Amino acid sequence: MARDALDQYRSKRDFQSTTEPSARSRAHRKNAKPLRFVVQKHWARRLHYDFRLELDGVLLSWAIPKGPSFDPSQKRIAIHVEDHPVEYAAFEGTIPPKQYGAGSVIVWDNGTWEPVGEPHDGMTAGKLDFRLHGQKLAGRWELVRISKPGDASDQWILFKKRDEWARPLAEFDVITAFPDSVVAHPLGPLEPSGAVKRQSAGSESDLSGAVPAQTPARLSPQLATPTSTLPTGEGWIIETKFDGYRMLAKIVDAKVHFITRGGHDWTRRLQSLARELEKLDISEGWLDGEIVVLRDGLPDFNALQNAMDGRNSDAVVYFAFDIPYWEGRDLRRVPLGARRAHLARLIEGKSERVRFSESFDAPAAQVFEAACNLGLEGLILKRADSAYTSTRSPNWLKAKCRLRQEFVIWGYSDREGAPEEVGGLLLAVYDQGELRHVGNVGTGWDSKTAAALRARLAKLQTDSPAIPVAQIKRSRWGRGKAVAPHWVRPTLAADVEFAEWTPDGQVRAASFKGLRNETPASEIRREEVAPVDTSGRHGSVKITHPDRLIDPSSGIKKVDLVRYYESVADWMLPHLAARPVALLRAPDGIAGELFFQKHVEATALPGLTRHPASLWPGHGALLSVDSPEAIIAAAQLNVVEFHTWNSTVSRLECPDRVVFDLDPGEGVPWQHIQEAALLVQTLLSELGLRAWLKTSGGKGLHLVVPLAPELDYDTVKDFSRAAVRHLARAIPQRFVAKSGAGNRIGKIFVDYLRNGIGHTTAAAFSARARPGMGVSMPISWEQLPQLKSADQWNVRNAREHLSFQATDPWNDFWSTLQYLTEAIERLS
Repeated sequence: MARDALDQYRSKRDFQSTTEPSARSRAHRKNAKPLRFVVQKHWARRLHYDFRLELDGVLLSWAIPKGPSFDPSQKRIAIHVEDHPVEYAAFEGTIPPKQYGAGSVIVWDNGTWEPVGEPHDGMTAGKLDFRLHGQKLAGRWELVRISKPGDASDQWILFKKRDEWARPLAEFDVITAFPDSVVAHPLGPLEPSGAVKRQSAGSESDLSGAVPAQTPARLSPQLATPTSTLPTGEGWIIETKFDGYRMLAKIVDAKVHFITRGGHDWTRRLQSLARELEKLDISEGWLDGEIVVLRDGLPDFNALQNAMDGRNSDAVVYFAFDIPYWEGRDLRRVPLGARRAHLARLIEGKSERVRFSESFDAPAAQVFEAACNLGLEGLILKRADSAYTSTRSPNWLKAKCRLRQEFVIWGYSDREGAPEEVGGLLLAVYDQGELRHVGNVGTGWDSKTAAALRARLAKLQTDSPAIPVAQIKRSRWGRGKAVAPHWVRPTLAADVEFAEWTPDGQVRAASFKGLRNETPASEIRREEVAPVDTSGRHGSVKITHPDRLIDPSSGIKKVDLVRYYESVADWMLPHLAARPVALLRAPDGIAGELFFQKHVEATALPGLTRHPASLWPGHGALLSVDSPEAIIAAAQLNVVEFHTWNSTVSRLECPDRVVFDLDPGEGVPWQHIQEAALLVQTLLSELGLRAWLKTSGGKGLHLVVPLAPELDYDTVKDFSRAAVRHLARAIPQRFVAKSGAGNRIGKIFVDYLRNGIGHTTAAAFSARARPGMGVSMPISWEQLPQLKSADQWNVRNAREHLSFQATDPWNDFWSTLQYLTEAIERLS
């Protein structure tokens, strides 16, 4: 019977050609528990989802064209297909052409499933009721057969049953919210919120979810997501945000090793504390917590620094709040509430210097107000049912009473009248691999600290600033008669509290809290604090007027456009950040009035960076889009297209790329556009330049050549004009060097005009305000022959395409610096 169950699977496949599992032998897992499930996203002739449940050593399989939905009203057609081998649950890859199911496959979700009732009876009766425990899917589901005996296909429907996980489709669409592979982008288990009771320190802990595992040699800590909104309702554990150093405790053979967030071993600096932790009588495991020094019962970061710098760590206290591994068991999938209950019992009464991080059983808003009134840094809020993941996760939130983060120190000034003390620090963050000045701090230290800080910085002093000083107003060095700054190597990090970010990206009302040495300076970025949907991973931005029609030809609505930009924001940001933008807005849809916004107006868009008007004198204040939140905010206010300059705001006069826009005239077949791209690439290669390719989202293609930002716009534009004229002379039957529709009938104008100062090009991943709403998509040169049109990808299918891409075709673009000097000489 088992052998017959896979005969149909084998008969459809040539295992000499496909890499799918051959299923020569069947796995004997009859009655094994837990039973596995997998949902594979499969782009064959059309996109669909393969839903598979393990039973009797095979995977029962259904093809679901639209994929699952958490909305119980959405009845999704599910075609029952041949059983698959259990090994297929791990399959990702490309099924070659002319093979059954030819196309790309990723593992979209996986986990375990529980039948509700007897599953064999359910399959026979055509009504299978079950629970899913996956990374994206959870709760009660049902498969019901709707076909009749003799029908050509065995049709069922899949739908979500009403429980705590049910959500209206308009509120949450799991397909668009989580499009990627859980193998390449694991999310961790998604536990039902009702399955884990909130547990206090004294309650009975349930470690049934633990699995046997060796204690790993390394462990990265779970990180919290900044939030400016507090969660409501049940299921949240609220802890103090300690003003200390994050510290993992690795225990091997009953010996404790303290490991910082950055992976450095601090055991020698905390020897007495390690001996205290060894009183817990744990032989193997990992603990997660924070070290602090208490003053009047409250954490004092300055006191902690003094204790560590003086090598007198006896005053340091370790607050433990999690236990990912314990005595040969991996507890990361055990719900947090149970892990904490177990940890509390291990710690209780063992040492005054090793304490359990207690939680507060009160509304978050009430606890937050009290914490701020006490002078605490803020709160950490964690889902009680969450797993431990070594990533930044919305299951852990951090709410700060004031803004506070780490900054790179790249210069300092002496204190007036006391040159042996620091008067001010110059602060920076890394942005797209480059340091960006974000202001200064001149308060928060006493004379002793100021002198010690200056002595330490003097050892790092250098003649050359890490940031070109011409980019920064001198008024930003400090106030009054502060001495001109000394430059230092950007290796130290300062912990700074401040009131807000100004519109031009500077910190306001900053106060120094101390130096941080557990985070490498190269990893310091501006922390974006934005509202988070605290109901869990199923969060997404709320859209105003979601049903407003944007494109009448395709039926694309505002909800589709905003969700698209929300889904590609992380992909798109490197192409936008720190570049002046022109935003094409369509308040009444693309069939209505369209207008560009390039400068700050009365209707300024929230979240965008406003740059000083002096940056480009006589043209108004420029805008840039520097965060995912800014992309989404712009889409909310009816921005359809994002166009960018060829230079960044830090080197505005010197472009760091040159763009060749292939603009076909009337009557040019698509094949000629593909060939034109290869011809332009050949010319650039002969000139010693590499070019990257993307669709325009309209009719043509864009070739983008990265440059070292050393030449001015006029020089770069002259080069591009010379290259285009060379093409028109060499191949006049294909290319024309004059713009205008009448000049390019049957030919291609390679638009060099976009390389002038102030001119822009549609950014990668930008939608276009054209019928169908194509998208500008970065592609590799190897993909060009298979490309069907410049608008092959659009707002509805672009993100699905990205979920199947194993590598970024533009990965090397950002690290490539090219110079035009030789190319200009060869063209002249």
